[in-house]
Amino acid sequence: MRAARLPLLLAAAGLLVAGDAAAQGPIKVGFISPLTGAIAAAGKDMYSGCELYWQESGWQMAGRKVEVILEDNEGNPATALVKLRKLVENDRVHMVAGVILSNVAYALVPYIEAQEVPTVYPINSADDLTQRKRPKWLIRTGFSAGGNMHPFGEYAAKVLGYKKVVTVGLDYAFGWETVGGFHKSFEDNGGLVVQKLWVPLNVQDYSPYLSQIKKDADAVFVVALGRWTLLFASQYAASGLRGRVPLIAGGTYTDEHVLPQLGDESLGVVSAHHYSASLDTPANRRFRAAFEKAYNRIPSFYSENCYTGARILNEAVRAIGGKVEDRAALMTALRKVEITDAPRGPVQMDAYGNPTQNIYIRKVERVGGKLQNTVIYTYPAVSQFWKYNPEEFLKQPVYSRDFPPCRHC
Repeated sequence: MRAARLPLLLAAAGLLVAGDAAAQGPIKVGFISPLTGAIAAAGKDMYSGCELYWQESGWQMAGRKVEVILEDNEGNPATALVKLRKLVENDRVHMVAGVILSNVAYALVPYIEAQEVPTVYPINSADDLTQRKRPKWLIRTGFSAGGNMHPFGEYAAKVLGYKKVVTVGLDYAFGWETVGGFHKSFEDNGGLVVQKLWVPLNVQDYSPYLSQIKKDADAVFVVALGRWTLLFASQYAASGLRGRVPLIAGGTYTDEHVLPQLGDESLGVVSAHHYSASLDTPANRRFRAAFEKAYNRIPSFYSENCYTGARILNEAVRAIGGKVEDRAALMTALRKVEITDAPRGPVQMDAYGNPTQNIYIRKVERVGGKLQNTVIYTYPAVSQFWKYNPEEFLKQPVYSRDFPPCRHC
């Protein structure tokens, strides 16, 4: 009789735990994303990735229902702050996630810190969020803009063999930091950046900038995404530079959010990023198949970053038994998460709140009639500080329009 009673007792205990979780009410997640405006496609890709993970998880974390409140920030810092206040003060969310643009990300930090709201940036790459100005209540699960480019600077100098490179970057924090990381590493490995061109976000015509590119450069390194990629790609080909000066790029330039809209003018472009939809691993094959079935498009890094970001959040919530009301415990757990089988590969949070992960060198090829970012080389377990000593690295200024200085321009 005692043996027969044991399963009943265990089942009853399970019901009590489940009932206790349910009694706590839903876990409320505020998600801020640009669903309208110039980067709306990327914003929708962001949310789709998180949505897919939560669907696969039954919209639960640690036995508690997950309720997501989605807000459109239009890619505007002022709008984002209004939406954040609404989520925290009116909706009483337990945590916040989202955000793409660096100017938006930095603008929200003072409020996040003042309100002590656990926050995850699954996309935003602003370097100082996990470097000199590390917030207490925020981690990112995506990447550091400059950090991702450190291996690529080495690759361009040592493997591609380029000696002189011209950079063309969007004139805001993401552009500065992406160019900066490449610039430092490229020159530390023997290359020379001989010209830096900065392009305003409202650019409608790249031709005035393309006409300035030094003709004796070995390559052009470009930072763009979305509509800026489409504009640059067509005008680079029309300028006559394609075929004469090779094009290399930051990972967002040929990311899958824009790749299907590109054509043969982009064949051969080499870039670096922490994800490619063409990664041939069991985890990525499963993720890609599920994403394509759910949304009828290939996943971009925006969707993978948010899928994996949601999983990191789930792992942290599970680690604290679903008690998200203990904000400090949740932040401590978030900083300790390690995942070995994310679609992008292994992910481990560092002591600064940034993931250590693989960086992939990709080349645009046409496979089965479609363009893809074929992985041609992998740098494993890359820190945002690359091979630099963190303490020494942090003594230099954050990468900016003027740092590193263009000593060879």
